[in-house]
Amino acid sequence: MKIALLGYGKMGQTIERIALERGHEIVLKKDEFNTYERLSDADVAIDFSIPAVAVENISSCFYTNVPVISGTTGWLDRYDEMVALCEEKKGAFISSSNFSLGVNLFFGLNEYLAKMMSKFDSYKVDMEEIHHTQKLDAPSGTAISLAKGVIENSNYTNWTMENPNSNEIHIEALRIGDVPGTHTVTYNSGIDSIEIKHTAHNREGFALGAVIAAEWIVGKKGVFSMKDVLEMN
Repeated sequence: MKIALLGYGKMGQTIERIALERGHEIVLKKDEFNTYERLSDADVAIDFSIPAVAVENISSCFYTNVPVISGTTGWLDRYDEMVALCEEKKGAFISSSNFSLGVNLFFGLNEYLAKMMSKFDSYKVDMEEIHHTQKLDAPSGTAISLAKGVIENSNYTNWTMENPNSNEIHIEALRIGDVPGTHTVTYNSGIDSIEIKHTAHNREGFALGAVIAAEWIVGKKGVFSMKDVLEMN
């Protein structure tokens, strides 16, 4: 499989190594200053860039008829626009706040726990995420996805980084050293606490999941999620 890497930072370099180990070929390594030359040679593109160029990267894939996997966060206010363009161009697209297989299992666990806890008003949910100091957006896309998972399965209606109202989930975002990513969901009552937590030890899981998603999407048309890739729907 021929892969275009749109974004060649630490994640892009880790994806490159894993893709090569799995027998794939890298035909384009694009940072924000390069052109899209050779994008049309790719079977699939993997976008781990920055919010400012993510939409341009994804759009270029749709116009070039190249399936695209995007792990960039911080641009999702334009997600619906990209979905519409994908459908118009009959493209293939997966955008995820986190491609780690473990995190996506954690998403499922979070939703299941939220359904259980929605019956017990004495528990208040809080979230904390910790990432490296180079991460540009806060809270993380993964934390937002976790909050949405709770909102869709409970009486909460919103999340906030400020003092929460009774119907809001508080998210605390910390930036410490070179932490790859730690996410904690806690249900607190006056009597006890219930906590689920995912800790990434390195970037390998994110990169492997993105490559697996890229392998899966080749030959398909439409907008998908990691639940489709992992057959969790």
